[in-house]
Amino acid sequence: MTKYDFSQCIDRHGTQCKKIEILKQDYGRDDLLPLWIADMDFAVCPEITEALVRRLADHPIYGYTCLYDGYWQSIIDWQREHNGFEFTQDEVTFVAGIVTGFGLAVNFFTKPGDKIVIQQPVYYPFKEVIDGNGRITVNNELIPTEEGLFKMNLEELERIMREEKPRMMVVCNPHNPAGVAWEPEVLREVARMAREHDVIIFSDEIFGDLMLFGHKHTAMATVSEDAAAVTVTCGAPSKTFNIAGLKSSWCVVKNPKLREPFFKWIEINELCNANLVSIIATEAAYRNGAQWLDECLRYIEGNVEYVQQYCKEHIPGIVAVKPQAGFLVWLDCTGLGISHEEVISLFRDKAGLAMNEGMMFGEAGRCHMRFNMGSPRCVIEQAMHQLEAAVKN
Repeated sequence: MTKYDFSQCIDRHGTQCKKIEILKQDYGRDDLLPLWIADMDFAVCPEITEALVRRLADHPIYGYTCLYDGYWQSIIDWQREHNGFEFTQDEVTFVAGIVTGFGLAVNFFTKPGDKIVIQQPVYYPFKEVIDGNGRITVNNELIPTEEGLFKMNLEELERIMREEKPRMMVVCNPHNPAGVAWEPEVLREVARMAREHDVIIFSDEIFGDLMLFGHKHTAMATVSEDAAAVTVTCGAPSKTFNIAGLKSSWCVVKNPKLREPFFKWIEINELCNANLVSIIATEAAYRNGAQWLDECLRYIEGNVEYVQQYCKEHIPGIVAVKPQAGFLVWLDCTGLGISHEEVISLFRDKAGLAMNEGMMFGEAGRCHMRFNMGSPRCVIEQAMHQLEAAVKN
């Protein structure tokens, strides 16, 4: 028997909800079903809400707040117990978000003109941060698999590291948009190359707690001594517990030669100061949110299976790729036999759906769309009915 209700439809209009408020700006229409940005439409774990209400109601002063031992220990305990990722309080710091953490790492560890490797198709802000800070993006293109997922081109990656001499590499672990849970041996080989060629790895592990269908998350820094020596890891409770608006993330660096100057720079510039609400929500999530998360993941798995089966039965020109992690489904629309621009128009103009178009993530996203599964089943059903009607018409 389940404790939490994920089928409840909650109206987010009038709450400054980004996925709704900027539809007109980004899609040209504000009447679309919003299934794009990666937050969920599920009510937050009530244990988090209760902790926030208790603190904000019981004490009327919201002054400067310190990061206390209980907060740090909740992160440390959760990562050890759920992902086998062990670190001490000295090895972790607060950052306001994963992209923020990446920007900090880029600006501290690299200089303008340095090369940074990404693996497209991948979360598009990585390239924006690199290019926007005057660094040079180098793409180690992922290779599609028969299942519609991706694998790394390790031979090409080694050539890039040897010949192009990048200073940093981003590993999206698990992968966004396709939801690949990278195998330990793959991460181990990447770490070997990086250490040999003096490349720092930035490992984005924001989806690391959202593992589906029995898959396990492997933290990059745990796979070998090489990995621990070169990896800057960022994770967060934000995607996991649907609290992205509270801006709470953490950064772990095991190697003191990288960590000590980096963390000192962050501290001196007051880039690790958390707000009161984010601290309370993070500790409550990691201490009391395990059952909510387990039920949430089972619900998401049901949404994924529903979409897969619906496509097979009613829209065979679209394949819903089964993710290993996260709440995003990569839709392969190549079977429709239309151009990428026509795919975008089909979803937006004919089906009335706001999804992320695949080429935002790189060329390999041509004729693909990213579909957010983090909604009540009735919303997912509505989206599929609208899509089916648009394809048939």
